[in-house]
Amino acid sequence: MVIYVWNVLPCAKDGCGLGTPPPPLGCHGNDGGVARYFHAHPSAGTIGYYGPKRTLYSKKYGVDLIRYTHAANTVVYSSNKIDDTIRYLSLHDNKYIRYFHGHSKRVVALCMSPVDDTFMSSSLDKTIRLWDLRSPNCQGLMHLQGRPTCSFDPEGLIFAAGVNSEIIKLYDLRSFDKGPFATFKMQYERTCEWTGLKFSNDGKLMLVSTNGGMVRLIDAFKGAVLQTFGGYNNNKGISLEASFTPDSQFVMIGSEDGKVHVWNAESGLKVAVLDGKHTGPVSCLQFNPKFMTFASACSNMAFWLPTIDD
Repeated sequence: MVIYVWNVLPCAKDGCGLGTPPPPLGCHGNDGGVARYFHAHPSAGTIGYYGPKRTLYSKKYGVDLIRYTHAANTVVYSSNKIDDTIRYLSLHDNKYIRYFHGHSKRVVALCMSPVDDTFMSSSLDKTIRLWDLRSPNCQGLMHLQGRPTCSFDPEGLIFAAGVNSEIIKLYDLRSFDKGPFATFKMQYERTCEWTGLKFSNDGKLMLVSTNGGMVRLIDAFKGAVLQTFGGYNNNKGISLEASFTPDSQFVMIGSEDGKVHVWNAESGLKVAVLDGKHTGPVSCLQFNPKFMTFASACSNMAFWLPTIDD
């Protein structure tokens, strides 16, 4: 399987700055048993496609979900061969730092705390596990009734668990063993499953991704469904990643036909359909946390920068 890693330079009015690059934009797994480094350097208002800067191999265990840690040049990733162990990898020398054993089926969600070395995983074995990068031992274990997904809030104090594609439970990280402090029940959709859960950067909204043709926007305090976004292609039941823009004002998701759809979060109106010339379904879509760039990916990768009007 493949680990893709990119460094993206900050965008300036006359193009992209040439100073010290910020932290990598993101990474994801794909077939091939290879880890590739990319360095993006497009001009303003363009889409860039780039070849590998460096290649690493992980053929034995495979690669699925990948998340950067707070330490430089390190990631945690879930495996899709041999076992369901989560691995802590140094990208600098391609050596494993630590192994996290416990899940007995495929890991379907993996997220780092935004503030420390805690991370969380959920699996088809119907469990959510809390981990600390400094220890191989599971720090917390939750048994749930169905397929779970999970996410930290922007402050790293609360995490959300999506259960059985109809319930969201909110937990205080410091006392999660006492149970959720809030539970929101949604209308069950028989045609699709929840595949992702994200908080907006302001912590006021949650975004539920599915393997169908809909995305839901949820009030993080009241649990009310504020918007349901649809009108994009996903007939094959693919897990497509939806994302907020950093200002929490727009929602974006890829589609089966390779396009990226954008909605206004408040009005629910579709405001754009972007064509990145993708050759397959856009299963990964993430914004840079610091700069006005985002990436979309199928088997190839597109970097997007804003068109700046004079």
